[in-house]
Amino acid sequence: MHDSALPPLPEQPSTDDLRRLRALQGRLATQVSLDDALDTLPARVAGVDSGLEDEGRITRAAAVLLDGGNLQVLESSVARLPTTLPYIPGLLSFRELPAAWQALQQLKEVPALVLVDGHGIAHPRGLGIAAHLGVLSGLPTIGVAKRRLVGDYEEPGPLRGDHQPLWHKGQQVGWVLRSKPRCNPLFVSPGHRVSIQRSLALVLACLDRYRLPEPTRLADRLASRRDGRDRSR
Repeated sequence: MHDSALPPLPEQPSTDDLRRLRALQGRLATQVSLDDALDTLPARVAGVDSGLEDEGRITRAAAVLLDGGNLQVLESSVARLPTTLPYIPGLLSFRELPAAWQALQQLKEVPALVLVDGHGIAHPRGLGIAAHLGVLSGLPTIGVAKRRLVGDYEEPGPLRGDHQPLWHKGQQVGWVLRSKPRCNPLFVSPGHRVSIQRSLALVLACLDRYRLPEPTRLADRLASRRDGRDRSR
């Protein structure tokens, strides 16, 4: 066991009270800050992703901590918790957050930035899982999603780094980023304590040879067990 700077995860409303969950999302969304806490990629950056086991009865979340200077893995953690909420569009963070929170708590070092496989403010109520995690933890967070949830955009150019703004209800909520040539773009949106402009620069700084930035790529592999082994410790 080790001390963690993360506070206990606040108790969530009853999972059968969907109106209350949506109302809580709206309240938490008002606490999102888009003021930058970081100028450049910090020394410690984490990636978080979640998957399912046992035919959906278990939520499996992975957190991978990287050195921000060379993007090498420092440690990783896996948490498994009973799934308490079925898949409900727009409320996915309530299902995934408890396991993701526990995985982050199990890391020996607290990251200065968390990239989450999911959305930040690019969400119907402005609170995707990256924003949800950021507001409750106080950590700077960015959502990096493989698919659009909300918004309109023009297709970015074909080259790595080409990007276009993502618009929702007349406001920019993120970016559509071509992270690798001949691959579908990613949907980048700030979660908390990161501006829209800075979110793009920080994700670009985390790219290596793959479509996904290294923190979420490695978390995705561990959460879905595609690497064939557990590296949790």
